[in-house]
Amino acid sequence: MALTWDVVRRIIEVLWLINDGFAIWTVFRSRRDIASTWAWLLVLTVFPYIGFVAYLIVGRQLSHDDIFTMQHEAQVVRDKFLKKQARLLKKHKLLPESSRHMMERMLATSLLDNSEAALTFDNHVRLFVDGKEKFDQLIKDIDAAKTVISLEYYTFYSDNLGKRVLAALERAAERGVKVRVLYDASGSRGTRPQFFDHLRELGGEAQPFVSAPAHWFMTPRLNYHLHRKIVVIDHQIGYIGGFNIGDQYLGLSPKFGYWRDTHLRVDGQAALMMEVRFIMDWNTSCRRSDLPLYTPEEEFRKFKLHTASDNPDEVAMQIVSSGPDNSEFAIRRGYQQLIGEARHYLYIQSPYLIPEPPVLEALVIAAKSGVDVRVMFPSMPDHPFVYRASEYYAKFLAKQGVRVYKYDNGFIHAKTMVTDDKIASVGSANMDYRSFSLNFEVNAFTYHHGLAKELRESFEEDLKQSTEVTPEYFAAQTNWHKFKQYFSRLLSPIL
Repeated sequence: MALTWDVVRRIIEVLWLINDGFAIWTVFRSRRDIASTWAWLLVLTVFPYIGFVAYLIVGRQLSHDDIFTMQHEAQVVRDKFLKKQARLLKKHKLLPESSRHMMERMLATSLLDNSEAALTFDNHVRLFVDGKEKFDQLIKDIDAAKTVISLEYYTFYSDNLGKRVLAALERAAERGVKVRVLYDASGSRGTRPQFFDHLRELGGEAQPFVSAPAHWFMTPRLNYHLHRKIVVIDHQIGYIGGFNIGDQYLGLSPKFGYWRDTHLRVDGQAALMMEVRFIMDWNTSCRRSDLPLYTPEEEFRKFKLHTASDNPDEVAMQIVSSGPDNSEFAIRRGYQQLIGEARHYLYIQSPYLIPEPPVLEALVIAAKSGVDVRVMFPSMPDHPFVYRASEYYAKFLAKQGVRVYKYDNGFIHAKTMVTDDKIASVGSANMDYRSFSLNFEVNAFTYHHGLAKELRESFEEDLKQSTEVTPEYFAAQTNWHKFKQYFSRLLSPIL
């Protein structure tokens, strides 16, 4: 029987109905927030079949087995350090009860409850805003390591910088230092497991994070990245922030040019809290390898919390982590509380500006309450849809009284928030849905006048190389440009 147009039309209608049925079943069988659910329904119904391929690669969630393993590792360490401190915080023994410290105490208590984030005090902190300085110091610290190095990065490229860092790790392993490397397989795309073979020969260990699919063609997945950037040396020195390992983070990319990022070097017990995070991530990933679990050494098991001192150089700090293995959204809630407690100024830097509704509303309320709210994001895209969505939210915030800036001197990748010369956050979490819900992130929340002032001054220095984007700037854009922004905004929950 010859195919008539009527027959073809009926076949298309049937296939479209089948697609819609599968779309509804596929999306609703997984537990997601409402915004993500509707965004995926839009993709799956508007782009039939192609949408399913996109869902298989991007939208698949972690298995219940993976989630259970992560939660088990968290339970193993949860009570070891934190129960006593929770009681002390409730009794106001760690932070003074005066109104001058009310903001710090409330945020610290909230983060301890949401993320089991122990509050440490004896930390000496150095701020890095340039990749060359940061990695030169990191390699010096690796070369001085005596007992153990724990390193995890979203990106560990096998380029010149990657080879320099790896060579330092190999030298350490050759000296007898215990070296462990954890990396995200997707973020380190192009880096083969064989890149770490010599490190393994010298006694070091390296493995991809558990979210890397064991069989790519069976379980393709581009979400649930290990987006953390942590190094801990000898239980005492820690690195946390936005820099990954790769030449582009030294400003050597012809596409991005100068790379502006923010990282902290911490000498103190906050480094030990970073190591707690590393241990959970490492042990969770070990079940897919023959590598041994990381069992804390005797020195680590005897860890005792210090209380606040009168030393003005010591920085109070909490290491706060979040990810799809729990529903506490600790970093997002920390951002919300920090925004809500700002009284004079609030400065934010993020490469992606796609805030979830609670964070968006908090920013608007702060601006309309008279707080000097300023947000800085890049002047160039690294992901087209993400950047257009960021422009949409930048336009919305500018109309609501937030001062928004595009950084013109290369690419800004910093993930920072600072308010009132009191509290700051530096880490891996961007101002977007992905960091709040889909990636494994870690931030340092700090309570120190000197460090907050230094971060404020760094922001103000960046303003000299930035352009403020106003409602008039966005009004002058073409209709096609505005359409791309509106359309990308619809996909915000899954970008």
